[in-house]
Amino acid sequence: MNIYLFAFLAMVFWGLAPVFGKIGLTKVSPLIGLYVRTFVIAVILLVYGTLSGQIKGLGYVSKTDILYLAGEAVCASLLGHLAYFFALKYGAASRVVPFIAAYPLVTFLVSISFLGEDLTWTKGIGASLVVLGLLFLMR
Repeated sequence: MNIYLFAFLAMVFWGLAPVFGKIGLTKVSPLIGLYVRTFVIAVILLVYGTLSGQIKGLGYVSKTDILYLAGEAVCASLLGHLAYFFALKYGAASRVVPFIAAYPLVTFLVSISFLGEDLTWTKGIGASLVVLGLLFLMR
């Protein structure tokens, strides 16, 4: 399996998505846009999960896993994407998307603070460069 092929595909799809989103949000509110997007994905996942038989795996998910995955869903799929759609609708995609793409900086800070991950010089320099990039984007 070539991880770079999948990384490249993810880059292309995530690069195209804001263009479709920006166009799709022209005449609708961000909340309606998020509703439509979520509904379409839910239907696709339900059909695929049913046809592939993978939906049976839901019975093996623990209550703790459900709690954490629900938290991830609320943060990313609801609140994060709603904020993203508002930013995309009212801002330039070429400025909004790179700014939002700095989310690993938040993960970096939270991981060090709450998960006990190590702070190294290289990570610190990388985080500093992300902050510098954000400052350039804001000008």
